[in-house]
Amino acid sequence: MASFSQTKRGKGADGPSAPAPFLSVRDARVVRDGRTILFIPDLQIAEGEALAVLGPNGAGKSTFVNLITRQVLALHASVPPVVLRGQARPLLSEVRRTLGVVSASMQDEVAVGLPAADVVAGGFEGTLGLPLRMSVTERNRRREAAEALLAQVGLQGFAARDMRTLSTGQARRVLLARALAGGPEGLVLDEPCAGLDPEGMHAMRGAMRRLARQGMTLVLVTHFIEDVIPEVRRVVMLRDGAVFADGPKERLLTSAKMSELFGIPMTVHQHEERYSLSTAY
Repeated sequence: MASFSQTKRGKGADGPSAPAPFLSVRDARVVRDGRTILFIPDLQIAEGEALAVLGPNGAGKSTFVNLITRQVLALHASVPPVVLRGQARPLLSEVRRTLGVVSASMQDEVAVGLPAADVVAGGFEGTLGLPLRMSVTERNRRREAAEALLAQVGLQGFAARDMRTLSTGQARRVLLARALAGGPEGLVLDEPCAGLDPEGMHAMRGAMRRLARQGMTLVLVTHFIEDVIPEVRRVVMLRDGAVFADGPKERLLTSAKMSELFGIPMTVHQHEERYSLSTAY
């Protein structure tokens, strides 16, 4: 099987073709108990694009995350419903190498008595910490690399800190550093600021911005409009398991559209390239 790097560009009769999308989802239908819980007719995500997927609880956001990470599969179709980096049926191991995932629901998994660097370094191996069979030299090399990743997400000096002593926001950024350890070319950020205080939100969004500016493909899945960092130019809205809207954020992040999406009166406030919401009680 060709590697992902080999499938980024096709080659036609007249020479190299345009790059394949980072992710292509077409006619993807997820069914549970005879009911369609998610249908995506056509969604293309370009290499290096930062995209936000917005929707209320129950809209299908979690199912969408599971679909593109192959935790759930769409109904069989003659044309593969999900294509990643040109691969129609990538192995789960290939998906995990290409697409890192950070989710608030993963936080309990790392609430362990290990140094932050070991948790991050485990991302190289797909383990929680460093394997016991690893040599001292290799352990030190992995820990040094983990320290560099922690610095990348704003956690300089945290390598030796026990995970149980970290704030929720700090631990969330450790998860981000761990996701980067595998060298993915894209990240799925599933409700990355859920449960964080303002300081934690600020730090997490800052880390997201740095990654987007470095060219990382980002799929930000959230119901918080405040998570839509300036580098995100496009928004996909989900409602009732279907695509409600897809387009530039300037067109979709409006009071009228957000009120329609969530089903309650909402007012969108914009300050430069940052957005916030208010509702009437």
